[in-house]
Amino acid sequence: MERILVVGSTGAGKSTLARPVGVRLAVPYHEMDALYFNGPDWAVNQGLTDDVLRLTSEPRWIIDSIGSPEVRDLLWEKADTVLWLDYPRRVIMPRVLRRSLRRTVTRESVFGGNRETWAGWFSREHPAWWAWSQYANRRREIERRTGDPLFAPLTTHRFAQPADTEAWLASLR
Repeated sequence: MERILVVGSTGAGKSTLARPVGVRLAVPYHEMDALYFNGPDWAVNQGLTDDVLRLTSEPRWIIDSIGSPEVRDLLWEKADTVLWLDYPRRVIMPRVLRRSLRRTVTRESVFGGNRETWAGWFSREHPAWWAWSQYANRRREIERRTGDPLFAPLTTHRFAQPADTEAWLASLR
């Protein structure tokens, strides 16, 4: 495991897993949302493809995303391992709701200095709405990719419950 994608639905815990895996394996961790949103008002990084090309040309990395459409194939072609947090909605939704509520109440700065707002909860782009509406599509896309012969060299670890992920992570010690 040297070039790792941590994938799953919004709120599954991709970043939460990627950080300790990166530390334990001494693999540099890169947060995709921080690469994607790089300025105020949720500005999108116009140099994202170049940034991802640069990062994935390194021999070792871990990225917490299936990848936005413009870099998705690039990430999957360069990765050697996929860690798939394939948790049910009943696990994901409370997580994403708690995280967004905390970020909104504390005015926590996220990607590009942006903040989640109370008004943002009414947008279809809000993480809670996004997690709910994109859950099935994201799951199908990951399943398709992990079964695609183009990506057959990938080693895929599919975790159905957080306890499975925790046990696997503990085995990395």
